[in-house]
Parts: sequence; C-alpha cells; structure tokens
Amino acid sequence: MEDNYKDVDVEKLSKLLNTSPDKGLSEYEVKNRILKYGRNVIETKQESFLIKFLKKFYGLTPVLLIITMLFSLFIGRIIDSIIILFLLILNAIISSIHDQKANKAVEMLKKKLSVKCLVVRDGNIRTVDSEEIVPGDVIILKLGNFVPADAKIIESENLEVDQSALTGESLPVEKKRNDIIYSGSIIKKGKCRAIVTRTGKNTYFGKTINLVKEARPKLHMEQISSRIINYLLLIISIMLILMFFFIYLRHGNILHAIPIALLLILFAIPVALPAMFTISMAVGSVELIKKGVLITKLSAVEDASTMDVICVDKTGTLTENKLTVAELISYHISEEEMLLYAYLASDEESGDPLDNAIIEYYRSKGNTNKKFSKIKFIPFDPSTRRTESIVDIDGKEYHIIKGAHEIVEDLVNESKETIEQDSKKLSSRGFRFLAVAYKNNGEWKYAGMIAFHDPIREDTPGLIAELKSMGIDVKMITGDAEPIAKEVGSELMLGERVINAREIRINKNIDPITIANRVEESNVVAEAYPEDKYVIVKALQSKNHIVGMTGDGVNDSPALKQAEVGIAVSNATDVAKSAASVVLTSPGLINIVDLIDTGRSIYQRIVTWVLNKIVKTFEVSFLIIIIFLLFNRFILSSTDILLFLFLIDFVTLSISTDNERGSKNPEKWNLNKLVKFSVIFGIVTLSEIFFTYIIINRKFSSVDEIHTFFFTLIMFYGLFTPLVLRERRHFWKSMPGRTMLLSIIADSLAVILLGVFGLSLIKPIGLDYVLLSLVIALFFTFIINDNIKILLNSAGISR
Repeated sequence: MEDNYKDVDVEKLSKLLNTSPDKGLSEYEVKNRILKYGRNVIETKQESFLIKFLKKFYGLTPVLLIITMLFSLFIGRIIDSIIILFLLILNAIISSIHDQKANKAVEMLKKKLSVKCLVVRDGNIRTVDSEEIVPGDVIILKLGNFVPADAKIIESENLEVDQSALTGESLPVEKKRNDIIYSGSIIKKGKCRAIVTRTGKNTYFGKTINLVKEARPKLHMEQISSRIINYLLLIISIMLILMFFFIYLRHGNILHAIPIALLLILFAIPVALPAMFTISMAVGSVELIKKGVLITKLSAVEDASTMDVICVDKTGTLTENKLTVAELISYHISEEEMLLYAYLASDEESGDPLDNAIIEYYRSKGNTNKKFSKIKFIPFDPSTRRTESIVDIDGKEYHIIKGAHEIVEDLVNESKETIEQDSKKLSSRGFRFLAVAYKNNGEWKYAGMIAFHDPIREDTPGLIAELKSMGIDVKMITGDAEPIAKEVGSELMLGERVINAREIRINKNIDPITIANRVEESNVVAEAYPEDKYVIVKALQSKNHIVGMTGDGVNDSPALKQAEVGIAVSNATDVAKSAASVVLTSPGLINIVDLIDTGRSIYQRIVTWVLNKIVKTFEVSFLIIIIFLLFNRFILSSTDILLFLFLIDFVTLSISTDNERGSKNPEKWNLNKLVKFSVIFGIVTLSEIFFTYIIINRKFSSVDEIHTFFFTLIMFYGLFTPLVLRERRHFWKSMPGRTMLLSIIADSLAVILLGVFGLSLIKPIGLDYVLLSLVIALFFTFIINDNIKILLNSAGISR
C-alpha cells in the first residue's frame, strides 16, 4: 500500500506517467500501454481438472493404498480391491472440491473488477470496461462507483471512500487532492477525478488476490496419517523380516508364508483411515450446522481441536461495525443541553454516519423538555469543515455549529486549557470526536465534545474470557491506529501490549520466527494491512502454532485461507466466506466455542481409532508371527484374518460417531506417546492371548478348531478394546455412542454364529468354546486391561 506514488504530487506524477490531468491519454497510447502493462485483470494459470485429479493419487497414503489394492487382487480379494479403489477415488474427489475453493475465491475477486468506468481519453469523457484502464488514465468517479484501479486524486468534491472491505476501517475515509484511492473501494460521498497509478495484479486489490492464491495451510491430517502408516509398517516389517529369516533357517517353504505375509501387510495399512477421518469430520459438521457453524473444509473441525492461537479481526467481528456515541464532555451547560445542540446541528438526510450516531443517541435518551424548531440549516462543507444551524429553543434564537475541534476552538474567545486537555485525552484513547459551539446574542461559547466509537459486541468480552479458559491465546489484529487498538484491547481485557504492524513489514523478509516472537509477546497488532495478517499467520505456523483467523472482508481472505481454521463471520463478504474453512451463520463469534468443543471431541474419536489400530496391529501380527516362530504353525488362517478385517471395520468406523469428551486445553498430536501407550497395551493383550494359547491349544483335535477358537477370542478382544480405550477414566464412566454400541452387539452376535455354526467359512467349535472365548475376552478387557490403562495414565503414559 505504501509504495504507490503516495508521496508524489499530481504534477510530478503526470510527468512520470506521461499523461495530462485535463486531456488524459490518447487511444494510441492506451493500446501501447495495454501491451506494456497488460489488461486491468488478474491473470491466472489454470491447470486442467484431469491433471489436478490425477495428482491426488500421488503421495504416501494413496501409493500404499494402490499397493494394497494390488495385493488384494493378487490373493483374490476382489471385493476388497473394489472398496479400496472406491476410497481412493472418493478421497481424490473430495480433495479436488476443496482445491476449487481457492479458485472460487479468486474468481469472485476478479468479478468485482468487471465494471464500467468513466475515463478521459483525447480530452473526451467516455465509458470503457475497467479491464481497458491503464496506468496514466484519468478516471472520473462518482457516488456509488466501484474504484477499478489504484489512483491518485487530481481534484475532489466532498469525497468520502468506503475502504472497509479492504482495510477493515468502519468509517468512510475522507479523501482529497494527492491522496491515493485503492481498487476495491467504493465512493460513498462526493466525486473525484484521479490518475491511475497501478492496474491488475499490481494494485492493492490484485496483491490480495495473489495472497489468496499463495496461501496454503498446513495439512496436519495428511502428516499424521503418513506418520501412523510409517509406525504400522515399521512394526509389521520387523516381524515379517524375523518370520522369513526363521523360515530360511529352518529350510522351510517361503512361498507358503507369502499369503499370510500379504494379509499382515494389508492388516497393517490403515485402509479405513481416510474414511474414518472423513466420517468423523462429516458427522461433526452436521452437529455444528445445528449450532450455526457451517464447515466448508472438513479438516478444519480437527484443526479446531489443536488450535492454540486465534487471530481476531476487530471491525465487524469483535465490534458491531456501527458508529455510536461513546462519551459526552460539556462546558458551561449540561450534557443534556450540549447533546440537544449537537442534534439540532445534524441532518438525518445527509446519511453522514456521525450525524446519524448523534441523532440515534439523542432519540434514545429522549429526556429534553425544551421546545425547539430549526430556522435554518447549513450542511457540512469541506472548506469550513462544519455544519451550522439557526434554531429557536423555548422562544430564544441560537446559532449552533458542529465540526472539527480546531475549527470550533478558533471561534471561541475563552480559556482553552481544559478544552485542550480533554481533546488530547480523547485523541490518546483513539476516539474520533466533534466539537459543538453556540451563541445567543453574544459571543461564541464552546459547548462541548462528542466522542464516537465502534462499540464492542455484547457477547465479545464473554467470548474472549471463554477462549482464554480453553487455553487459546487471543490476538486482535486491526487496521486501526495504535491508540484505538490499545483502547479496544483494554476494554476486552486482552491486555495493553500493542505491536505496530510496521515492525512486521520491516522483518517479513528477514525471519518469520522474529515476527512470531513479537506477536506472541503482544496482545494486539495495530495498523495491519492484509498482507501483514497473512504474514502473521504464516509466522506463527513456523513456530508450530495451529492458527485460527477470523474476518469478514476482502482484506482478510489471504489470512483466512492460510490459517488452519479460517473463520468467516456471518456478515462476511462472499470472497472471505469462500476463502475460509468455517462460516458462522449467526452474528458474533460465540459459536467458535461450539466449533472448538466439537473439534476436541472428534480429536478424541480419532485418537481412539489410532490407539485401537496400533494395538490391534501389534497384537495380531506379533501373535501370529511369534507363535509361528515358536511352534511352526499359524494361530489364524488366511480366511480368519479376512473375516477379522471385514467384521472389525464396522466397529472401528463407528468410533467416528462416538460420544467422546474433549479436553479443557488445545489438543496436541504426540504420536510417539500414543505409540508407546499402544505398544505397552498391545504387549499386555498379546501376552494374555499367548498364555491362553499355551493353556488351551491341546484341548482341540484339529488345527482348524484352534484357528476358530482364537478367531473368536481375538474378535471379542477387538470389539471390546475400543470401549476401554475411548475413556481416559474407567470404561464405565461414560456411555459409548448408540451406533458404536449397536455395531459391537451386532458383530458379537455374528462372531458367536460363526463360531457355533461355521457357516461354511470356518470350522465350528460349539457354543461352549465360543462362550469361553467371550468370557476370557470380557474378563481380561474390562477387569485387567482397564486397570492397566489407568496405571499407564497415572505413570504419564496416556493418550
């Protein structure tokens, strides 16, 4: 924003751009400049949808799934191959849809530039498409016009520009000769003639588009998925190497072990992991819709659970984005009288936000008993910077003026020491204020001052306190000046440590860690541009923070997209909503608490799934291989493993709908800790099943019966273990979700039927042995293993 011929006056700029403020450019020159600078549009390089889609099949997880699919085909599991292929395609489609969101945000920004504009060419005024505008063009802008390019004002008449969508400023900004107006602004009052300085991607607006395209949030779920797969493959690889090594030493037939080895690899690869994540997030999204939170990017739900910093935009987010009277200071007369004078010097039809604030405040008080009428009203004039009114109050004529403090102060002839002190206090607190003076057949008297502010939303202080209690560091980022930022920060109990965004702009090309350190030390960032917000989010991410960002305007869209949890408020622009991963559908930010609570609950569901998967992989794969190494036989057949994989998925996927409790602080993925817990827990269950095998294997007359008994036992372990892992406390402290409970019951009945009757799939062993396996699993899981879990938790080895 600062490098836009800001300090160059109109005369010098005209020479630099070789243009005439009166005649503009010639059509011939315009054609040359279009060739030089390009059209006033944002060019985007589009990759074909097919290429983007095919790239979704490249990466650790999809490659491993493809290998698994080929293994499944090799061993004749056609249905499994089809299911894996379906999951691969489904995940590719979902990912492609999310990618399209960035393009959608860019397209919305580009469409805002597709407007007509009045331009001076060869001394004549004509209407052209905004994309034909070039640097050096002289444009004419009037009330309601969209500013199509950055430009420097040649002349203006009572000009006010709405920059709220760009800078977050709640008030229209007065602009005059030599000021810069930015593309994306809207003319709210008056008109102007200006020289275009920058077009297309070089404008302030265009740079925002580029930031939206560049923004790439960290994909934490992909990182976690890859690490989980690495751990599981490491476990199974070690065991398979040992197995094949012993087969070689015994001069056994390695080919006979290949089917089991392939199934164990298939068992280790978490084929259902993407589906588990997707279902968990989708279920959470449905829950959140009912609470006024719309999820547009599924991973944001899980990221909300680990979010430890949230950067909150001030205007329209923490505040109402509406100007109101904040304070009255009166001299000589009462505040009531001073407010009446200000009211009589205001005009509702002008649409001026300051006048409207005074009128609304006066009417809300409604406590004057005076009779009055207006005799004459002189509207605001930029040259005098005041409004004037001649009125009759209780039969006496008064002359009242309302305007800039220095203008009013010059009219009065009285001691100004107190007035100056009060005006400095208001300025230091960041208030915008007007002065009021009056006279009644005598000298002008300084009636008082009226201070204005953008009020804090009623629910904001409570929200800030609740977010802090949830362990989240709240940072307010605003385009407002330091005094205003400090005042709001104090009012919200955020703290008074304010950093000026100029520091960030100085350091942004040096070291993101330095920026992150300064932001961490501060409560508020003042005078921030959109690119500063984006840089702040990236800097915090460089220190491994999971960052949330709230906003409502175009200026917020790059940071909203870069943040793991980009939250667009209910009144946000379409561009901001498109860039965000979360959209609030009701006013305020209080629903963020629901988002975090739901996210933390979902995080616990995913942790339960991960723990259960590692425990099962360790338990089953080690058990099969250890018994093979010691007794030269497999405890399960290939069919048993296939049945286990098929039946257990119903329960493991139902974990995604469980009633898990979230923690009080931001969650943090610690896979080393989870693996340590899972391995110890897996060793316990492995030992229990192993010693059961030592005791009971001689009771059966055939290997097939041993396979069936241990299939039922391992299945019951697999069904009941999630009930223990899902709860940090004893398993009975909370009730599992209805879907999960029904899945466990249904699977248990299916296992009993298989064990008793075989159903042409496995060797039947009778009801007594099936019930024995059920009792063993119930005893060890809920009596022994639940208490071991508590001991591990007390030793600091917990989930």
